[in-house]
Amino acid sequence: MAKKATTRKPLKGNDRSHALNTSKRARKLNLQVYRLEDGTKIRLTAKEIRTLRKEEKAA
Repeated sequence: MAKKATTRKPLKGNDRSHALNTSKRARKLNLQVYRLEDGTKIRLTAKEIRTLRKEEKAA
């Protein structure tokens, strides 16, 4: 099981219909399993993984 390494939380708000009815909703994060160089698995958002890959290329 991969450890969750992100501190981000789902965006919460309302779904609005054309008749302006509301219902609560949460826009969930795009969590992915990412393997570090030492072999451990962590769960990060797709945006954080892209950022890590950019930093690896720059180094």
